[in-house]
Amino acid sequence: MARKAKRATLPKEAKEFLEEVIQIDRVTRVVKGGRRLRFRATVVIGDRNGRVGIGIGKANEVTAAISKAIAKAKKTILQVPIINDTIPHQIKHKSKAAYVLLMPAGPGTGIIAGGAVRKVVDLAGIKNILSKSIGSSNKLSAARATYEALSMLRENPYIKRIKKEEPVAAPKMEAPVEAAAAVKPDAKPDAKPVQKPTPKQEPKKVEQNTEPKEKAE
Repeated sequence: MARKAKRATLPKEAKEFLEEVIQIDRVTRVVKGGRRLRFRATVVIGDRNGRVGIGIGKANEVTAAISKAIAKAKKTILQVPIINDTIPHQIKHKSKAAYVLLMPAGPGTGIIAGGAVRKVVDLAGIKNILSKSIGSSNKLSAARATYEALSMLRENPYIKRIKKEEPVAAPKMEAPVEAAAAVKPDAKPDAKPVQKPTPKQEPKKVEQNTEPKEKAE
């Protein structure tokens, strides 16, 4: 029997972003003829190198809803500042009824988070972080609160200097007065002109006529 020829398989292209489905829900919309059932997918994408995005898609099928969510997530890509595999500073943010607290951690701590917060932080590329989710346990609200908190992170100038390994300039010191005088020994201080005192003018004496007046005859 003739052997079947093997088909040449093309190598798969590496994906730019990793995808993680947070939640899939069935949602209904009431219309005149009854109820329409659809699926809602919440997806987080990231490259684990500082970029992360979140998207929500709805469709009649689960696969179509996921593909729509991925397309929307690519439009909301966010660049997260990461310093030494952690966030630069502490931040807390509230979105709807979800309240998220994110804190930087030292090397070896790992990702201390759970649920939707862990997936968003992991795909962003953060390896050491402490977090606490307070309030609503809804995965969609927690994912949005985490995404918005990461968008509010900022790098201060001191952290930027350490990251770029720029030398710190020493402060300039003013030369003392004695050293400046030693440089120019011939220099004489500006002498102020001496003002001579003006002689006081004596008041003029008015001569009074002391002779008696002649009596009228």
